[in-house]
Amino acid sequence: MQHLLHKPQFDAVLGTRPAARTEHFFAHRLLISASQLSLFSGDPLHVGVMCPKRFAKRAVTRNLIKRQIYALTSHAPLPNAAYVIRLRATFSRDQFKSASSEALKRTVRTELQTLLAQLS
Repeated sequence: MQHLLHKPQFDAVLGTRPAARTEHFFAHRLLISASQLSLFSGDPLHVGVMCPKRFAKRAVTRNLIKRQIYALTSHAPLPNAAYVIRLRATFSRDQFKSASSEALKRTVRTELQTLLAQLS
């Protein structure tokens, strides 16, 4: 699995409709065609993450979410394509007092597993 790093890669994937969604996440998928091989070279599975400050104010929370996404997608049986998983809603500060609590980790992991199951 390779990480998406460049804006043209993200733009190509985000140009597609969301392939899966949960309460807090969207997942976009782009099946890589022959004309896009120069943009997505190497490994056939590419994953990018978008975690905007508007939905996760604290850097600790954004990093927790990104780490969870990359950890789960590296072991998920996803079809070869380019994926962008993006945060689309905030996690309640009332429910999760700490920016990196175990409860938040479990909630994020459970929701991401649901999202990846929809993609498989």
